[in-house]
Amino acid sequence: MPRLTMLPRTSRIVALCSAANFINAADRVIMPIAIVPMTDEFKWNLHWQGWILSAFAFGYFTSQIIGASTANRFGCKTVLMAAVLLWSISTVITPLLAQSIPLLILTRVILGLGEGLGLPVIFHLFAHSVPVEERSRAFGYLVAAGSVGQVVASILCPHLAWQTGFYLFGSIGILWTMLWSILYKETNSQDEIPLFLPKVSQNRALRWTEFITHWPLWALYIAHFAMNWSNYIIMQWLPTYLSRNLSANKESISLTALPYIVNSLIGIAAGHSADNLIQKRWSVLSVRRLMTNIGLIGPGAFLLAFCAVDNLLLAVIFVSISMGLCACNSSGHLSNHADVAPNHAGITFAVSNTIATIPGILCGPLTAELVTASHGRWMPVFVLAAAINFTGAIIYQSHSSAQPVL
Repeated sequence: MPRLTMLPRTSRIVALCSAANFINAADRVIMPIAIVPMTDEFKWNLHWQGWILSAFAFGYFTSQIIGASTANRFGCKTVLMAAVLLWSISTVITPLLAQSIPLLILTRVILGLGEGLGLPVIFHLFAHSVPVEERSRAFGYLVAAGSVGQVVASILCPHLAWQTGFYLFGSIGILWTMLWSILYKETNSQDEIPLFLPKVSQNRALRWTEFITHWPLWALYIAHFAMNWSNYIIMQWLPTYLSRNLSANKESISLTALPYIVNSLIGIAAGHSADNLIQKRWSVLSVRRLMTNIGLIGPGAFLLAFCAVDNLLLAVIFVSISMGLCACNSSGHLSNHADVAPNHAGITFAVSNTIATIPGILCGPLTAELVTASHGRWMPVFVLAAAINFTGAIIYQSHSSAQPVL
Protein backbone atom coordinates (compact mmCIF):
# COMPACT_ATOMS: atom_id res chain seq x y z
CA MET A 1 0.00 0.00 0.00
CA PRO A 2 1.47 3.41 -0.94
CA ARG A 3 2.11 5.87 1.79
CA LEU A 4 -0.15 8.87 2.23
CA THR A 5 2.57 11.27 1.04
CA MET A 6 2.79 9.37 -2.27
CA LEU A 7 -0.85 9.87 -3.18
CA PRO A 8 -1.89 12.55 -5.70
CA ARG A 9 -2.57 15.91 -4.09
CA THR A 10 -6.34 15.81 -4.55
CA SER A 11 -6.56 12.30 -3.09
CA ARG A 12 -4.42 13.38 -0.15
CA ILE A 13 -6.75 16.31 0.50
CA VAL A 14 -9.80 13.99 0.47
CA ALA A 15 -8.04 11.52 2.80
CA LEU A 16 -6.93 14.15 5.32
CA CYS A 17 -10.28 15.95 5.30
CA SER A 18 -12.11 12.66 5.70
CA ALA A 19 -9.91 11.89 8.71
CA ALA A 20 -10.81 15.28 10.19
CA ASN A 21 -14.50 14.53 9.65
CA PHE A 22 -14.00 11.14 11.36
CA ILE A 23 -12.80 12.97 14.47
CA ASN A 24 -15.46 15.68 14.10
CA ALA A 25 -18.28 13.14 14.05
CA ALA A 26 -16.83 10.97 16.83
CA ASP A 27 -16.54 13.96 19.16
CA ARG A 28 -20.22 14.79 18.61
CA VAL A 29 -21.38 11.30 19.54
CA ILE A 30 -19.49 11.00 22.83
CA MET A 31 -21.83 13.23 24.86
CA PRO A 32 -25.14 11.61 23.74
CA ILE A 33 -23.70 8.27 24.92
CA ALA A 34 -21.97 9.59 28.03
CA ILE A 35 -25.02 11.57 29.14
CA VAL A 36 -26.77 8.34 30.25
CA PRO A 37 -24.19 7.47 32.97
CA MET A 38 -23.53 11.17 33.62
CA THR A 39 -27.24 11.70 34.34
CA ASP A 40 -27.19 8.80 36.77
CA GLU A 41 -24.15 10.34 38.49
CA PHE A 42 -25.15 14.02 38.50
CA LYS A 43 -28.97 13.58 38.68
CA TRP A 44 -29.87 15.87 35.76
CA ASN A 45 -33.52 16.06 34.71
CA LEU A 46 -34.69 15.71 31.08
CA HIS A 47 -34.70 19.46 30.48
CA TRP A 48 -31.07 19.90 31.60
CA GLN A 49 -30.11 16.96 29.41
CA GLY A 50 -31.78 18.71 26.48
CA TRP A 51 -29.85 21.94 27.04
CA ILE A 52 -26.53 20.14 27.47
CA LEU A 53 -27.07 18.22 24.23
CA SER A 54 -28.15 21.33 22.32
CA ALA A 55 -25.34 23.58 23.60
CA PHE A 56 -23.07 22.22 20.85
CA ALA A 57 -25.41 23.62 18.21
CA PHE A 58 -25.25 27.16 19.62
CA GLY A 59 -21.50 27.29 18.94
CA TYR A 60 -21.85 25.48 15.64
CA PHE A 61 -24.51 27.95 14.50
CA THR A 62 -22.34 31.02 15.09
CA SER A 63 -19.12 29.86 13.38
CA GLN A 64 -20.24 28.57 9.97
CA ILE A 65 -19.88 31.71 7.87
CA ILE A 66 -16.78 32.73 9.82
CA GLY A 67 -15.12 29.49 8.70
CA ALA A 68 -15.95 30.05 5.04
CA SER A 69 -14.83 33.69 4.94
CA THR A 70 -11.61 33.20 6.94
CA ALA A 71 -10.47 30.39 4.63
CA ASN A 72 -9.93 32.93 1.85
CA ARG A 73 -8.23 35.40 4.17
CA PHE A 74 -5.95 33.20 6.25
CA GLY A 75 -5.72 30.06 4.12
CA CYS A 76 -7.37 26.67 4.47
CA LYS A 77 -4.38 25.11 6.20
CA THR A 78 -4.37 27.56 9.11
CA VAL A 79 -8.14 27.75 9.59
CA LEU A 80 -8.75 23.98 9.48
CA MET A 81 -5.84 23.30 11.85
CA ALA A 82 -7.10 25.92 14.31
CA ALA A 83 -10.64 24.52 14.10
CA VAL A 84 -9.62 20.92 14.84
CA LEU A 85 -7.33 22.04 17.66
CA LEU A 86 -10.10 24.13 19.27
CA TRP A 87 -12.71 21.36 19.23
CA SER A 88 -10.18 18.74 20.37
CA ILE A 89 -9.07 20.75 23.40
CA SER A 90 -12.69 21.40 24.37
CA THR A 91 -13.32 17.63 24.16
CA VAL A 92 -10.32 16.79 26.36
CA ILE A 93 -11.32 19.22 29.14
CA THR A 94 -15.03 18.22 29.21
CA PRO A 95 -14.71 15.63 32.03
CA LEU A 96 -12.75 18.11 34.14
CA LEU A 97 -15.67 20.58 34.11
CA ALA A 98 -18.62 18.18 34.13
CA GLN A 99 -19.67 18.92 37.72
CA SER A 100 -20.57 22.48 36.75
CA ILE A 101 -23.49 22.66 34.30
CA PRO A 102 -22.62 26.23 33.13
CA LEU A 103 -18.98 25.26 32.45
CA LEU A 104 -20.06 22.00 30.80
CA ILE A 105 -22.43 23.90 28.52
CA LEU A 106 -19.59 26.32 27.72
CA THR A 107 -17.28 23.49 26.63
CA ARG A 108 -20.08 22.16 24.42
CA VAL A 109 -20.48 25.61 22.83
CA ILE A 110 -16.71 25.78 22.19
CA LEU A 111 -16.84 22.29 20.64
CA GLY A 112 -19.53 23.59 18.29
CA LEU A 113 -17.50 26.70 17.46
CA GLY A 114 -14.51 24.60 16.41
CA GLU A 115 -16.50 22.06 14.43
CA GLY A 116 -18.49 24.82 12.72
CA LEU A 117 -15.28 26.37 11.41
CA GLY A 118 -14.09 23.11 9.86
CA LEU A 119 -16.65 21.84 7.33
CA PRO A 120 -17.00 25.06 5.28
CA VAL A 121 -13.22 25.04 4.80
CA ILE A 122 -13.40 21.43 3.61
CA PHE A 123 -16.17 22.32 1.13
CA HIS A 124 -14.03 25.21 -0.13
CA LEU A 125 -11.11 22.82 -0.66
CA PHE A 126 -13.25 20.26 -2.47
CA ALA A 127 -14.81 22.85 -4.78
CA HIS A 128 -11.33 24.00 -5.83
CA SER A 129 -9.44 20.69 -5.85
CA VAL A 130 -11.79 17.83 -6.80
CA PRO A 131 -12.86 17.21 -10.43
CA VAL A 132 -16.59 17.51 -11.06
CA GLU A 133 -16.98 13.86 -12.10
CA GLU A 134 -15.36 12.73 -8.84
CA ARG A 135 -17.13 15.07 -6.42
CA SER A 136 -19.93 12.68 -5.53
CA ARG A 137 -17.28 10.13 -4.57
CA ALA A 138 -15.28 12.67 -2.59
CA PHE A 139 -18.32 13.83 -0.64
CA GLY A 140 -19.34 10.19 -0.20
CA TYR A 141 -15.98 9.38 1.40
CA LEU A 142 -16.16 12.53 3.53
CA VAL A 143 -19.61 11.67 4.88
CA ALA A 144 -18.70 7.98 5.23
CA ALA A 145 -15.64 8.89 7.31
CA GLY A 146 -17.92 10.82 9.64
CA SER A 147 -20.16 7.79 9.93
CA VAL A 148 -17.16 5.58 10.72
CA GLY A 149 -16.18 8.04 13.46
CA GLN A 150 -19.66 7.77 14.92
CA VAL A 151 -19.47 3.97 14.69
CA VAL A 152 -16.14 3.74 16.48
CA ALA A 153 -17.26 6.12 19.23
CA SER A 154 -20.60 4.31 19.59
CA ILE A 155 -18.89 0.94 19.99
CA LEU A 156 -16.07 2.03 22.28
CA CYS A 157 -17.63 4.61 24.58
CA PRO A 158 -20.34 2.46 26.25
CA HIS A 159 -17.61 0.04 27.37
CA LEU A 160 -15.31 2.74 28.78
CA ALA A 161 -15.59 4.99 31.76
CA TRP A 162 -17.53 7.98 30.45
CA GLN A 163 -14.51 10.28 30.97
CA THR A 164 -12.23 8.10 28.80
CA GLY A 165 -14.04 8.71 25.53
CA PHE A 166 -13.49 12.47 25.81
CA TYR A 167 -9.78 12.04 26.57
CA LEU A 168 -9.25 9.49 23.78
CA PHE A 169 -10.90 11.26 20.85
CA GLY A 170 -9.73 14.70 21.94
CA SER A 171 -6.14 13.43 21.86
CA ILE A 172 -6.64 11.93 18.39
CA GLY A 173 -7.75 15.36 17.15
CA ILE A 174 -4.63 17.02 18.52
CA LEU A 175 -2.52 14.36 16.75
CA TRP A 176 -4.38 15.07 13.47
CA THR A 177 -3.36 18.75 13.60
CA MET A 178 0.29 17.68 13.64
CA LEU A 179 -0.21 15.40 10.62
CA TRP A 180 -2.14 18.13 8.76
CA SER A 181 0.64 20.67 9.30
CA ILE A 182 3.18 18.22 7.85
CA LEU A 183 1.24 16.59 4.99
CA TYR A 184 -0.85 19.41 3.56
CA LYS A 185 0.98 21.99 1.47
CA GLU A 186 -1.03 25.13 0.84
CA THR A 187 -1.05 26.70 -2.60
CA ASN A 188 -2.81 29.80 -3.88
CA SER A 189 -2.40 28.75 -7.49
CA GLN A 190 -5.08 26.99 -9.45
CA ASP A 191 -2.53 25.55 -11.90
CA GLU A 192 -2.57 22.24 -10.03
CA ILE A 193 -6.29 21.80 -10.61
CA PRO A 194 -6.89 19.25 -13.41
CA LEU A 195 -7.92 20.71 -16.75
CA PHE A 196 -11.26 18.89 -16.61
CA LEU A 197 -12.17 20.72 -13.38
CA PRO A 198 -13.94 23.99 -14.17
CA LYS A 199 -11.70 26.71 -12.82
CA VAL A 200 -13.40 29.25 -10.67
CA SER A 201 -13.36 32.92 -11.45
CA GLN A 202 -12.79 35.61 -8.86
CA ASN A 203 -13.78 38.50 -11.13
CA ARG A 204 -17.06 39.60 -9.56
CA ALA A 205 -17.58 40.57 -5.96
CA LEU A 206 -20.87 39.28 -4.57
CA ARG A 207 -23.21 40.94 -2.13
CA TRP A 208 -24.30 38.83 0.83
CA THR A 209 -27.90 39.16 -0.29
CA GLU A 210 -27.11 37.04 -3.36
CA PHE A 211 -26.65 34.02 -1.11
CA ILE A 212 -30.27 34.21 0.03
CA THR A 213 -32.10 35.43 -3.08
CA HIS A 214 -31.90 32.38 -5.38
CA TRP A 215 -34.43 29.54 -5.15
CA PRO A 216 -31.87 26.85 -6.11
CA LEU A 217 -29.86 27.88 -3.05
CA TRP A 218 -32.94 27.86 -0.81
CA ALA A 219 -33.71 24.36 -2.11
CA LEU A 220 -30.29 23.30 -0.77
CA TYR A 221 -30.78 25.12 2.52
CA ILE A 222 -34.23 23.63 3.17
CA ALA A 223 -33.18 20.09 2.21
CA HIS A 224 -30.21 20.38 4.56
CA PHE A 225 -32.44 21.71 7.36
CA ALA A 226 -34.82 18.75 6.90
CA MET A 227 -32.01 16.20 6.83
CA ASN A 228 -30.44 17.62 9.98
CA TRP A 229 -33.69 17.69 11.93
CA SER A 230 -33.95 13.89 11.93
CA ASN A 231 -30.17 13.50 12.23
CA TYR A 232 -30.01 15.60 15.38
CA ILE A 233 -32.93 13.70 16.90
CA ILE A 234 -31.09 10.42 16.34
CA MET A 235 -27.64 11.69 17.29
CA GLN A 236 -28.75 13.46 20.48
CA TRP A 237 -31.45 11.16 21.78
CA LEU A 238 -31.02 7.61 20.41
CA PRO A 239 -28.97 6.26 23.36
CA THR A 240 -31.40 7.83 25.85
CA TYR A 241 -34.45 6.53 23.94
CA LEU A 242 -33.10 2.97 23.74
CA SER A 243 -32.01 3.01 27.37
CA ARG A 244 -35.12 4.55 28.95
CA ASN A 245 -37.86 3.27 26.59
CA LEU A 246 -36.60 -0.07 25.27
CA SER A 247 -34.56 -1.10 28.33
CA ALA A 248 -31.22 -1.26 26.52
CA ASN A 249 -28.32 -2.06 28.88
CA LYS A 250 -24.74 -0.83 28.56
CA GLU A 251 -23.85 -3.57 26.07
CA SER A 252 -27.00 -2.96 24.01
CA ILE A 253 -26.20 0.76 23.73
CA SER A 254 -23.37 -0.30 21.42
CA LEU A 255 -26.13 -1.13 18.93
CA THR A 256 -26.28 2.62 18.30
CA ALA A 257 -23.20 2.01 16.14
CA LEU A 258 -25.23 0.03 13.61
CA PRO A 259 -27.05 3.05 12.07
CA TYR A 260 -23.70 4.73 11.45
CA ILE A 261 -22.21 1.58 9.89
CA VAL A 262 -25.12 1.35 7.45
CA ASN A 263 -24.86 5.11 6.81
CA SER A 264 -21.17 4.79 5.98
CA LEU A 265 -21.60 1.89 3.56
CA ILE A 266 -24.57 3.39 1.73
CA GLY A 267 -22.83 6.79 1.56
CA ILE A 268 -19.91 5.34 -0.39
CA ALA A 269 -22.18 3.20 -2.60
CA ALA A 270 -24.44 6.19 -3.32
CA GLY A 271 -21.46 8.33 -4.29
CA HIS A 272 -20.19 5.78 -6.80
CA SER A 273 -23.70 5.18 -8.12
CA ALA A 274 -24.31 8.90 -8.60
CA ASP A 275 -21.03 9.36 -10.49
CA ASN A 276 -21.81 6.31 -12.66
CA LEU A 277 -25.23 7.71 -13.54
CA ILE A 278 -23.65 11.04 -14.54
CA GLN A 279 -21.10 9.21 -16.69
CA LYS A 280 -24.02 7.35 -18.33
CA ARG A 281 -25.40 10.72 -19.49
CA TRP A 282 -27.93 11.27 -16.74
CA SER A 283 -28.18 14.97 -16.11
CA VAL A 284 -26.47 16.18 -12.94
CA LEU A 285 -29.79 17.67 -11.77
CA SER A 286 -31.65 14.36 -12.18
CA VAL A 287 -29.03 12.56 -10.10
CA ARG A 288 -29.01 15.22 -7.38
CA ARG A 289 -32.82 15.11 -7.13
CA LEU A 290 -32.97 11.31 -7.11
CA MET A 291 -30.40 11.01 -4.33
CA THR A 292 -32.01 13.77 -2.26
CA ASN A 293 -35.48 12.23 -2.55
CA ILE A 294 -34.13 8.86 -1.42
CA GLY A 295 -32.21 10.61 1.36
CA LEU A 296 -35.22 12.48 2.76
CA ILE A 297 -38.37 10.46 2.01
CA GLY A 298 -36.83 7.11 2.94
CA PRO A 299 -35.56 8.18 6.38
CA GLY A 300 -38.86 9.89 7.16
CA ALA A 301 -40.83 6.71 6.45
CA PHE A 302 -38.53 4.51 8.54
CA LEU A 303 -38.53 6.95 11.45
CA LEU A 304 -42.30 6.46 11.63
CA ALA A 305 -41.78 2.69 11.66
CA PHE A 306 -39.03 3.05 14.28
CA CYS A 307 -41.22 4.79 16.83
CA ALA A 308 -44.10 2.36 16.27
CA VAL A 309 -42.28 -0.74 17.52
CA ASP A 310 -41.35 -1.75 21.07
CA ASN A 311 -38.79 -4.43 20.18
CA LEU A 312 -35.17 -3.31 20.63
CA LEU A 313 -33.71 -5.23 17.68
CA LEU A 314 -36.48 -4.20 15.29
CA ALA A 315 -36.16 -0.58 16.38
CA VAL A 316 -32.41 -0.62 15.73
CA ILE A 317 -32.99 -2.16 12.28
CA PHE A 318 -35.51 0.54 11.33
CA VAL A 319 -33.37 3.43 12.57
CA SER A 320 -30.36 1.90 10.78
CA ILE A 321 -32.25 1.81 7.47
CA SER A 322 -33.34 5.40 8.09
CA MET A 323 -29.75 6.55 8.68
CA GLY A 324 -28.49 4.50 5.76
CA LEU A 325 -30.87 6.07 3.27
CA CYS A 326 -30.01 9.49 4.69
CA ALA A 327 -26.44 9.00 3.40
CA CYS A 328 -27.74 9.42 -0.17
CA ASN A 329 -27.95 13.14 0.59
CA SER A 330 -24.15 13.32 0.27
CA SER A 331 -24.58 12.67 -3.47
CA GLY A 332 -27.68 14.84 -3.61
CA HIS A 333 -28.06 18.31 -2.17
CA LEU A 334 -24.68 18.25 -0.35
CA SER A 335 -22.81 17.75 -3.65
CA ASN A 336 -25.10 20.30 -5.32
CA HIS A 337 -23.26 23.24 -3.70
CA ALA A 338 -20.27 22.75 -5.99
CA ASP A 339 -22.68 22.68 -8.98
CA VAL A 340 -24.66 25.85 -8.29
CA ALA A 341 -21.87 27.90 -6.67
CA PRO A 342 -18.50 26.50 -7.79
CA ASN A 343 -16.68 29.67 -6.77
CA HIS A 344 -18.49 30.04 -3.44
CA ALA A 345 -19.30 26.48 -2.32
CA GLY A 346 -17.67 27.07 1.06
CA ILE A 347 -19.87 30.08 1.75
CA THR A 348 -23.10 28.53 0.45
CA PHE A 349 -22.43 25.46 2.57
CA ALA A 350 -21.74 27.72 5.54
CA VAL A 351 -25.09 29.47 5.05
CA SER A 352 -26.78 26.10 4.55
CA ASN A 353 -25.15 24.53 7.59
CA THR A 354 -25.96 27.58 9.72
CA ILE A 355 -29.66 27.24 8.85
CA ALA A 356 -29.41 23.47 9.26
CA THR A 357 -27.97 23.90 12.76
CA ILE A 358 -31.24 25.41 14.00
CA PRO A 359 -32.62 21.86 14.46
CA GLY A 360 -29.65 21.12 16.68
CA ILE A 361 -30.54 24.08 18.88
CA LEU A 362 -34.23 23.20 19.00
CA CYS A 363 -34.14 19.40 19.15
CA GLY A 364 -32.76 19.16 22.69
CA PRO A 365 -35.23 21.34 24.62
CA LEU A 366 -38.12 20.79 22.17
CA THR A 367 -37.81 17.00 22.38
CA ALA A 368 -37.73 17.19 26.18
CA GLU A 369 -40.83 19.40 26.12
CA LEU A 370 -42.76 17.18 23.67
CA VAL A 371 -41.96 14.01 25.60
CA THR A 372 -42.86 15.62 28.92
CA ALA A 373 -46.09 17.16 27.57
CA SER A 374 -47.18 13.81 26.05
CA HIS A 375 -46.51 11.97 29.34
CA GLY A 376 -43.41 10.12 28.15
CA ARG A 377 -44.55 9.33 24.61
CA TRP A 378 -42.00 9.90 21.84
CA MET A 379 -44.38 9.54 18.86
CA PRO A 380 -44.85 13.34 18.38
CA VAL A 381 -41.07 13.78 18.15
CA PHE A 382 -40.68 11.34 15.25
CA VAL A 383 -43.89 12.34 13.43
CA LEU A 384 -42.64 15.94 13.36
CA ALA A 385 -39.24 14.82 12.04
CA ALA A 386 -40.83 12.75 9.26
CA ALA A 387 -43.13 15.61 8.22
CA ILE A 388 -40.15 17.98 7.95
CA ASN A 389 -38.27 15.43 5.81
CA PHE A 390 -41.20 15.01 3.40
CA THR A 391 -41.61 18.79 3.07
CA GLY A 392 -37.90 19.26 2.36
CA ALA A 393 -38.00 16.63 -0.40
CA ILE A 394 -40.94 18.32 -2.14
CA ILE A 395 -39.26 21.74 -2.09
CA TYR A 396 -35.93 20.39 -3.35
CA GLN A 397 -37.62 18.47 -6.17
CA SER A 398 -39.43 21.56 -7.41
CA HIS A 399 -36.80 24.29 -6.98
CA SER A 400 -33.32 22.74 -7.28
CA SER A 401 -30.87 23.36 -10.14
CA ALA A 402 -27.47 22.15 -11.32
CA GLN A 403 -26.59 25.34 -13.18
CA PRO A 404 -24.32 27.94 -11.54
CA VAL A 405 -26.29 30.79 -10.00
CA LEU A 406 -23.33 32.52 -8.32
